[in-house]
Amino acid sequence: MKFSEKKPTKKLHMVSLGCTKNLVDSEVMLGRLRDYEITDDAQNADLIIVNTCGFIDSAKEESLNTILNLHEDRKKESVLVMAGCLSQRYQGELQKELPEIDIFTGVGDYDKIDKLVNEKRSSFSNEVFLASDEDERVITGSSFHAFVKLSEGCNQTCSFCAIPSFKGKLHSRTLESLVKEVTNLVKKGFKDFSFVSQDSSSYLRDLGFNDGLEQLIDAVEKIDGVKTARILYLYPSTTTFNLIDKIASSKVFVNYFDMPLQHISQNMLKIMKRGKGAEKLRELMEYMKSKPNSFVRTTFIAGHPGESEEDFEELCEFVENFGFDRSNVFSYSDEEGTSAETRDDKIEQELIDERAEILGEIISNTTLKSLKNDIGKTFEVYISGESDEHEYLLSARKTIWAPEIDGEIYINDNENEEKIVFGDIYEVLITDIAGDKLLAKIIKKV
Repeated sequence: MKFSEKKPTKKLHMVSLGCTKNLVDSEVMLGRLRDYEITDDAQNADLIIVNTCGFIDSAKEESLNTILNLHEDRKKESVLVMAGCLSQRYQGELQKELPEIDIFTGVGDYDKIDKLVNEKRSSFSNEVFLASDEDERVITGSSFHAFVKLSEGCNQTCSFCAIPSFKGKLHSRTLESLVKEVTNLVKKGFKDFSFVSQDSSSYLRDLGFNDGLEQLIDAVEKIDGVKTARILYLYPSTTTFNLIDKIASSKVFVNYFDMPLQHISQNMLKIMKRGKGAEKLRELMEYMKSKPNSFVRTTFIAGHPGESEEDFEELCEFVENFGFDRSNVFSYSDEEGTSAETRDDKIEQELIDERAEILGEIISNTTLKSLKNDIGKTFEVYISGESDEHEYLLSARKTIWAPEIDGEIYINDNENEEKIVFGDIYEVLITDIAGDKLLAKIIKKV
């Protein structure tokens, strides 16, 4: 009797760079390549895919360095794929300059990646890929949390941003599609959701609705099994007080307010084409902050053309006094095709870096203050598993926090005698802080 030998499974190494929106597209590609075994060992992978980011210079540099380092270490017969924003944006140039890459593809063919790999060919579709409920994603990083993409593209005209040039105009998913996807994910055990896009507060505006997120909140609240949800990437001019009230009154959506401000001085907001005056913006931020148990995060750009010393000082004072829970700062960099690139009032790179460093130090202090304010208080958290720090420490995050970006809590004590179930919600008491990690003990299961 002859026994058929089982064909060895090919191995896939996936790298997703940049924002969480890229992660969703990477998970779509993983879903199309289910015949492959996912591996962290790039050197022994048969297929390596890098989903690149092309937003700012530092992201471009990270993407290119990652690609070249992986090529240097990969085995000879492997296939190396460059996908995503950077590949889309500079497709002609990169194909000429990077012969190391076997397959190039951009932002339109994530759902065709299996065909491209099988045929070993490059492809750049004119249409930007928009995730749908029909895509069988392989969710990575969690067994209970999933990112869900609301839309692609953006209708804003920010001076510094080139995203619309390669992502196109706003293209929203239907509410029905989102409801189907979330419902399907709940059936698979997911209970916590983060909704993302380039401009989330404009969701459904391209389809004639100005209250898209309000409709989303109503629809998701009706899905049995959704425990918590949050919305990332609100835009100043399309975020209303009504939307803030809607989030605050929701029993499912937490009071998570993530709005990249970029600046606060009236002069710079006008130069940056941000679509909202400084006074109105401050009112909006204060209203978010006034909501019970609110969590407010943002991002800023330092050194944008036209930024005076007075503008920068006003920004620093605002960040220091407002009390953001989390913030990030980016050094300005020229982006081809943007209005900022053509300005003649550019700032010297040395001064840009200096301002970014100053603001970064302020942000570090405000973040630490936000964390220390939690000591002695109780919160509901998701416990995800053992921490990377030590096997006797459990890793958790507040239910209001977004995964990966807002922090980690170490559980080092358990008053609850029951066995801990990873992915469930527990009430914990914050007891101390070590570096930038809060320490807590479990009080009870919720």
